[in-house]
Amino acid sequence: MLSRIAESLFWIGRYVERADSTARILDVHVERTLADPWTDEAEVSRSLLSVMGTPVAPGAGAGRRELLEVLAHDPVSPSSITGALGAARENARRARETVSSDMWESLNTTWNALASGRWRDAGAHRFFSWVRERTAVVNGLVDATMSRDDSWQFFVLGRSLERADMTARLVDTRAVPGVPPQWPLLLRSTGAYEAFLRAYHGSSTGAAGEAHAAEFLLLDRLFPRSVVNALETAEACLEALDPQPRRAGYAPDARRVLGQARTRLEFSSPEQLLDDLHAQMRAVQEACSAASLAVGERFFPMAGAVSWTAGRS
Repeated sequence: MLSRIAESLFWIGRYVERADSTARILDVHVERTLADPWTDEAEVSRSLLSVMGTPVAPGAGAGRRELLEVLAHDPVSPSSITGALGAARENARRARETVSSDMWESLNTTWNALASGRWRDAGAHRFFSWVRERTAVVNGLVDATMSRDDSWQFFVLGRSLERADMTARLVDTRAVPGVPPQWPLLLRSTGAYEAFLRAYHGSSTGAAGEAHAAEFLLLDRLFPRSVVNALETAEACLEALDPQPRRAGYAPDARRVLGQARTRLEFSSPEQLLDDLHAQMRAVQEACSAASLAVGERFFPMAGAVSWTAGRS
């Protein structure tokens, strides 16, 4: 298929997932700060912006309003919810001959609602819930209307890389200064709470509960939003797109980087992950960024990726 079409589908997958995951992370943050009136909102917002790869300059305002402007409503930055959905819609327009009419109409309708500005005045939780609903509609339409060919593989590859990166960022917010860790809230934000209870038959509080929650969100092979599941899915897409047998090792850089990141997690105990959580999650983010660059060089080298922060696009 044409490299420009492959690139557009790859980035649609990434941008839609980015909007969904950013909404989840912000929803967790807002709920945590509202639940504890003694929390230093500016410090927590600065820390969260840093985790999300958009640190603010010293002395600049960093309250809840600034946080939502940067990560939710900025129409230009692809690191914000609005910017990511706008970029997804633009990529769908470029690949209009490949994406289904239902998928295009869903992205276009979503963007028009955002461009109208009415969601700026809505409550934060209501806005985040709407974003999660709209991205779920897009993903559902993709599942229902796309043939499982290379187009599908590129979309799922982009979605999986972004999902691994953003789940790592969500888990990293657990260590944000000034806010006590709340694993049940992180599990709920990924839609994992009920699945976690079925898998472990217990609480996510206390030392053992925290270890189990970390294990579930990072290592569970059956839960689709876990880091390991997302990395395995990305590897499977890469193998389907480039199935040439290798006599020794992995020649493609993307598969090698993702495989190394996955095995590093799989051979760490939950306790080890918790002891060095920030560094572990940072390593996952760097692996996803490196893999994304390698995918661009391998499959669509004529198009330059748009870099935004911390090596991501």
